[in-house]
Amino acid sequence: MISSIRGEVLASGAGWVVIAIGGMGFRVEVPTTLQGGHVGEQLFLHTHLVVREDSLTLFGFATSEELEVFGYLLGVSGVGPRSALGVLSVLTPIEVAQAATSEDEKPFRKVSGIGPKTAKLIALQLAGKLQHLTLGAGSASSGAAQSNGTGSQQKVAATVEQGLLGLGYTEAQSHAAVQDAIEAGAPSNEAGLLRAALMLLQAPRVGGRNENKR
Repeated sequence: MISSIRGEVLASGAGWVVIAIGGMGFRVEVPTTLQGGHVGEQLFLHTHLVVREDSLTLFGFATSEELEVFGYLLGVSGVGPRSALGVLSVLTPIEVAQAATSEDEKPFRKVSGIGPKTAKLIALQLAGKLQHLTLGAGSASSGAAQSNGTGSQQKVAATVEQGLLGLGYTEAQSHAAVQDAIEAGAPSNEAGLLRAALMLLQAPRVGGRNENKR
């Protein structure tokens, strides 16, 4: 497996680059949004090699997050490498994660070649698999939102805490998990916040409020 590639760009076009490695030129399929793929520049890509009976195709991405999302997309029924690459040409990894977390298929319908049925499958089959990306994003803005806390936010948090109580968690565990999820930038809707809080309860972060409380 070729996990990465680095070298001078020999040629480039919409959705592909050719990179010089050891006297050879490797063609790599890339998102159309790739930055820095200009001829003569040095380029590093995280790669995924797709092996077929009649071809070897290398797909490359600027970030490990893009590569991770690409791998998950390939696991969705009906989504091939080209369609997965198309998704990452239209949506960022964070946008994919947010859509999957809320099970919203509409963003995927923007991708050429992906119909309503496949878009729905992507949203459903990726749900719960990319939450760590949504928690990592927006943490800076979540602090400001929390400090300005509105009644609506408090109501959502209280509803999620009640839901966790109904699942058998203690009041202290429920409150801590919800607050940690909010601070980490979890979605502000009830479903998204509940999923994020459950993830923290099931896999406590080192040094987090939930550690050693169960």
